[in-house]
Amino acid sequence: MSRRSGIASKSIDWITLTVFFSLLIIGWLMLYAAVYDSENPHSYLDFTSAIGKQTMWLGVALITFVIIYVIEWEFWNSFAFPIYAVGIVLLILVLLIGTEIKGARSWFSFFGFSFQPSEIVKFTTALAVSSFLSSYKVDIRNRNTLLIALGLIVLPILLIILQPDPGSGLIFLSFFILLYRRGLSPLVYILGFSIIGIFICSIVFDPKSVTLLIALIGLGILMYNIGQTWRSGLIYFAISSVALLFYIRDLYWYGLGIIVISIMVYAFMMFQERMFRTLALVLPSLLLSSSIAFGSSFMLENVLKPHQQDRINVWLRPEKSDPNGPRYNIIQSKRAIGSGGLKGKGFLQGDMTKLNYVPEQTTDFIFSTVGEEQGFIGSFGVIFLFTLLLARIVIIAERAKNIFIQNYAYAVAGILFIHFFVNIGMALGLMPVIGIPLPFLSKGGTALLVFTIMISVLLRMDMARFRV
Repeated sequence: MSRRSGIASKSIDWITLTVFFSLLIIGWLMLYAAVYDSENPHSYLDFTSAIGKQTMWLGVALITFVIIYVIEWEFWNSFAFPIYAVGIVLLILVLLIGTEIKGARSWFSFFGFSFQPSEIVKFTTALAVSSFLSSYKVDIRNRNTLLIALGLIVLPILLIILQPDPGSGLIFLSFFILLYRRGLSPLVYILGFSIIGIFICSIVFDPKSVTLLIALIGLGILMYNIGQTWRSGLIYFAISSVALLFYIRDLYWYGLGIIVISIMVYAFMMFQERMFRTLALVLPSLLLSSSIAFGSSFMLENVLKPHQQDRINVWLRPEKSDPNGPRYNIIQSKRAIGSGGLKGKGFLQGDMTKLNYVPEQTTDFIFSTVGEEQGFIGSFGVIFLFTLLLARIVIIAERAKNIFIQNYAYAVAGILFIHFFVNIGMALGLMPVIGIPLPFLSKGGTALLVFTIMISVLLRMDMARFRV
């Protein structure tokens, strides 16, 4: 073995490579189990069948992995923006001449095969954002820099929503993980998670109770800043008690009025103390939070389409969903996973899988096949492999000597994490069903190919750490 080939073999991250191939094998086996037909056990040789097409895509992905791995990593940095532009053109073309499947014009179809541009654009956007943020003197804390980065992310989101495919558009929010690593203010994330939390609470609970709680929290913040004394604590306790008493007696507006008047009094006191910064932060936050609390229910009932309402209700208000309608998929998925027990029923022995009790089991609910046939141990194994893969990608990012490589690694980690977290959450009924596949396991040639390219490029980039 030559010195160069010896260095190359040592520089490959064998742990990441092993986990990657393990997930590929598990994915193929679980898909085979999901479509298994005892009368045609060799259906994987029939390229017109679901498993046959996936077998072909798996072969294409492995060949592509080798080809991509040969390309020097500098290529992806140099041509990141032209590649991104090609992805945007594909998104525009699919809106014009794409094939409509399940109500979304998201596919190109040729000779019986289809591919989805939105999957490809995840990779191209990762390259473009990573390259931009690695440019000379680029600082994410600069407003213009942030706007350009957000523009690169938002443009494909808008084009994908027009298809419409909001589930795939959601994946692009994963780039905020990269933006955080590059120094975006934590306040942005606090605000974002707060809005999501208020939205969820307002759907699950009465918006009036949520608004009352928001007002009490705002009042507490103002009182804490104006004076941290035992008297302030007693006054806050008294105001809260009276407001809650009114609320319990169905006199909500009286209770809210007392809190609002108290907020105005303490806001005036802070104004006199020239505590303008706190006021500028707290008062708009209260108005925004209250608007979201009341607006969430209105939007759900009057703005969203019936099928979108069903998805939210299945997730947050299952009692309002028909168990034989929109909630059927979730119920069957959870039953399949639960029926696997500790060790599972065994490969190809899943009754619910063989009898097709779980709809969309090859895509959205492939994890239910893992749960039924491999049980808790197998499910934990798959989750462990994904967690290990994400950890290795973060390690690759942190040991990278080039900022572009570090950016790209975090972009890939974010994309994989959102896919993994949301898909398994969907199968367990913890997340809304929005059509996000499980990487390497769900059926889909385009997704398999793109995820393979992402990992291949990343492993090639990782070799750069050995350069002097």
